Amino acid sequence: MTRAGWLLLPDRAVPPDDAWLSEPERQVQADLRFERRRRDWRLGRWAAKAALGGYTGESQKTLSVLADPDGAPHVFLNGRPAPWAISLSHRGGHALCAVAAAGTQLGCDLESIEPRSEAFLADYLTPAEQRCVRAAPDDLRPQAANLIWSAKESAVKALGVGWRVDTRSVEVTCESAGGEAGWRPLRVLCSEPRSCFHGWWRREGSQVLTLVTSTEGPAPARIKPDRPWAASPVAAHRA
Repeated sequence: MTRAGWLLLPDRAVPPDDAWLSEPERQVQADLRFERRRRDWRLGRWAAKAALGGYTGESQKTLSVLADPDGAPHVFLNGRPAPWAISLSHRGGHALCAVAAAGTQLGCDLESIEPRSEAFLADYLTPAEQRCVRAAPDDLRPQAANLIWSAKESAVKALGVGWRVDTRSVEVTCESAGGEAGWRPLRVLCSEPRSCFHGWWRREGSQVLTLVTSTEGPAPARIKPDRPWAASPVAAHRA
């Protein structure tokens, strides 16, 4: 099977010009009225194109990343559907992109590690997930809560259903303690529709990253953009 790839970039990596946008993407950007929305959109598209360039070797000029009516991103190569699946997430001035072969149910998510209230845990997490959070050491409970929430987000992206399902119909199983470098495994079971996802999580500074796929495989590989247009200055991330 083809290994999924990932790339995390900061907003300072995005070029100030629009030369890297395709014509369809420029049309989308022109319709974005609010500066913050436009900035987040550009960050996500730059991360996607940098990831796709490193993963596939294709030029930015041949690629477009466009959203369907539900907001899910899709890749087009010279105007036609491309043989790759992608997922995007942005938070706190960073964007995460995951890439895999077409046909893969793929989802990724990026969350800031911040306190979550007892009301949040009761409303959105299953009893087993709540026990997992409470079993973590005090200083790691925010990490555990946001890790679980992030994995749920990744799973509903992979399903393509968004939050039209009950959050408690999606249950995450993982070892959330510790802050070791690198990816660690997790599993997500969904009851509506019934599905099982294999996934991974890692911590990067004050953020937690998750990635899930419909097939079991090795940990995601960090994509290293090897083209000049993608080589913006970013902090190095461990593989």
